[in-house]
Amino acid sequence: MNSQNSKKRSIFLSLLMVAFVGAFIISFVGAVKVSTETPELTVQNAYAASSASVPAGAPLSFADLADELKPAVVNISTTKTVVTGGMGNFRHPFGSPFERYFGDDFFERFFGNMPERRFKQSSLGSGFIISKDGYIFTNFHVVEKADEIVVKLTNGDEYKATIQGTDKNTDIALLKIEPKEDLPVAKLGDSEALRVGDWVIAIGNPFGLSQTVTAGIVSAKGRVIGAGPYDDFIQTDASINPGNSGGPLFNLGGEVVGINTAIVAQGQGIGFAIPIGMAKEILPQLKTKGKVVRGWLGVSVQDITDEIAENLSLKTKMGALISDVFPDDPADRAGLKTGDVIVDVDGNKIKNTHELLVVIAGLTVGRTVEITVLRNGTERTVAVEISERREGIVRTELEEEKEYFGMTVQEVTPEIAQHLELPVDSGVIVTQVESGGPAEGAGIQERDIILQVNRARITSLKEYATVMEKAKSKDSVLVLIQRGDSKFFVVINK
Repeated sequence: MNSQNSKKRSIFLSLLMVAFVGAFIISFVGAVKVSTETPELTVQNAYAASSASVPAGAPLSFADLADELKPAVVNISTTKTVVTGGMGNFRHPFGSPFERYFGDDFFERFFGNMPERRFKQSSLGSGFIISKDGYIFTNFHVVEKADEIVVKLTNGDEYKATIQGTDKNTDIALLKIEPKEDLPVAKLGDSEALRVGDWVIAIGNPFGLSQTVTAGIVSAKGRVIGAGPYDDFIQTDASINPGNSGGPLFNLGGEVVGINTAIVAQGQGIGFAIPIGMAKEILPQLKTKGKVVRGWLGVSVQDITDEIAENLSLKTKMGALISDVFPDDPADRAGLKTGDVIVDVDGNKIKNTHELLVVIAGLTVGRTVEITVLRNGTERTVAVEISERREGIVRTELEEEKEYFGMTVQEVTPEIAQHLELPVDSGVIVTQVESGGPAEGAGIQERDIILQVNRARITSLKEYATVMEKAKSKDSVLVLIQRGDSKFFVVINK
């Protein structure tokens, strides 16, 4: 009896186990079926929701879009002459005490005959065609000081390019080639319409690997990274590497929304592109003038901190605080004063100094605008006629400049010395160096201060002009330069 009960119990437990295992298998199969469908639905939803600019039925692969866009992307190779050796690249390694004991001309006497070496340096970058007759956008730093520029198309054709226009402040350059036939063109889009999270595609030549396609999203907009006064970068995690510079950043509509420009070397997935809207804005001037003329107000400004706001009894930190007004410039003529807070320019609300700089720079020279300021807690509006911005050096009462040996200088005044935080308050400062000229060949740079010419001390523009008039008939001139805290001689050869 006990034996029969035991058998029945075993059979029942076996049936129960089979039922449990069967139910588990059915449940597992169902779960597997659901999980295989989920990723596809997730990707489709991501594409559908990624951007209003994404066309209906966007593909789950970038292949077709990449094939369509590649022909408008070009490889840019440049060659430039680099000068090394000679006094032009020599610095006193022991600093001021050494100079004090041995004299400024010590190194010139002992090392003045060090030979110069010139060699060709090649580099690669990217660009994209914006017109069928051969206009091409790239970065300024890709073609800066280039002796020769060669553009290679996707079909293998190569053309020598000329620089049509450049803008160092935005790092944009416009090139021109003369093609044998109409070229494929990259359509320029609307960078303002981009949203953080939108898909973007970068195409370029990283490390010389032509026609490389990478994809990512817009990580942020309006980034200020210290690259220039008009920073407004698109940040993306689409892979950008050396050689991508100047190449296009596309949206999924196949439109260029940015020009790939910079990376964070220590980071991963952090690249920056110039908004195409900025490039489109300056394109007419690059074509017709070869440069960009920007508006100038004639003030130094700073952002408002909590402490400043409290001290000036300001309700907010909005606006740009004027810390200096340059004599006889637009702001001075209109009656603006140190301590005024600029809050509006012709209807454009000003949040900070960066916004003010961008707004003023975009104004047409000669245009009269209404500028609203806060002065002692009271709003007042003044009419200001915008003048032309001169890059690099502050405008002063003394506008005269002198040009010799491929460099232009201006007298250093106390105002310039204070504004540029110079170590001297007299002499002359280099405001412009001609590309490929004698001064550039000697290694002279903008903002260098000239202390001596042929061992004659220079304390004014008049002294400089007198000495240079005598020196210009000679084959070379010896110049003592101060750059930062360093002093060194250079020999400028005609």
